[in-house]
Amino acid sequence: EEAPPAEEPLLSRRRVLDALNVGLGVWVVYKFLRLPSMYIAALGDPEAGAGSGAERWGLWRQDPGPRGVGLQDFGELQASGGVAPAKWRFDAADWWLEEHGLIMEQPSTPLPPGRYTVTGDREVTTVLTVHPSDTSGSQRWELADGAKLYDVTHLPCRSARYTPLPGEGGCTPARAMRSAFPVEPGARMPIVAGCNKQDYAVLFVLKYEP
Repeated sequence: EEAPPAEEPLLSRRRVLDALNVGLGVWVVYKFLRLPSMYIAALGDPEAGAGSGAERWGLWRQDPGPRGVGLQDFGELQASGGVAPAKWRFDAADWWLEEHGLIMEQPSTPLPPGRYTVTGDREVTTVLTVHPSDTSGSQRWELADGAKLYDVTHLPCRSARYTPLPGEGGCTPARAMRSAFPVEPGARMPIVAGCNKQDYAVLFVLKYEP
């Protein structure tokens, strides 16, 4: 009598599928836990692991990209009195651009003191400690584990602050070259005629402890 076909291959396939489903679930939870809750705009030597000047850093408490306004829509932003669809207000004397050519809301300053778990979403995740202001108003900062500012910079996110240069005919997003966007990961943001430009590194914040 012919033996019935073995069921092991089917069971093996089920075990593989179950393992894949479990693995997918673990990956989803892992990625969810690593979603940034806030974003830091940082200034400093990329090779520095500590320094002063954190009072000039900024904090976005939510992703400013989806809340931004495209350069092509700057006229509409002006027509609305400078109020963006996301309800933030454009400041003609102090405005920001990101790597896709979106006008962003300003981050809040100064950076609240505390411990920030930060990452550049590459290899390094560590703790950034921002100290309270000293008597001169300066804030010191330091990264744990020997990390450098570059290690925790998210390279695809580029951001820059634009302020007017005296006697240059005005600093406005209308003078930005749309063809200069998008900006390559790690590259400098474009110069805009009539503006002083300050590039900022963007750090993802996974956790904050005051």
